[in-house]
Amino acid sequence: MILPKIRDPRFITIRRGGILTDEDHRLLALWSATCAEHVLPHFEAVRPDDPRPRRAIEQIRAWAGGELTMSQSRAAGGHAMAAARDLRGAARHAAYAAGQAACVAHVAAHELGAAAYAIKAAQAAAPDGEGTRAGQCECRWQRDQLPEAIRALVLDDQRLRNEICWSVFDC
Repeated sequence: MILPKIRDPRFITIRRGGILTDEDHRLLALWSATCAEHVLPHFEAVRPDDPRPRRAIEQIRAWAGGELTMSQSRAAGGHAMAAARDLRGAARHAAYAAGQAACVAHVAAHELGAAAYAIKAAQAAAPDGEGTRAGQCECRWQRDQLPEAIRALVLDDQRLRNEICWSVFDC
């Protein structure tokens, strides 16, 4: 489980009673897509003919650009996660990262799911004994990609939800 039991109002849009602006919601979506795309080669190496995870990343970017509905992006996320079901290791985590990213259109707090699964993909793809270091490198890389406007929000979210996200944000 990557979502908290009690929803953080910072990740609920203003129109739904929270404090998240549409612009920050879009930035969270785009950052999530970047995190997922960074590890997507782990999936595509195993399933080169399965477009679902890449399509999910494209869909969340299209949603962020106002070209797609929330429901379309969320559905693409479900398809990407379905692509992961019979896989293991890095490929599975990469597909889940793409699915979580696409679901940010529906629930902004999925941003951390995309990042956490991407870190798990990097850990799983690393040679024996190098998983921790690979995960820390991926975590730092992700943080380097954060837009300044959402940096403090995401870093605080990582601190608060690190434990339910397999403690992958200890970097």
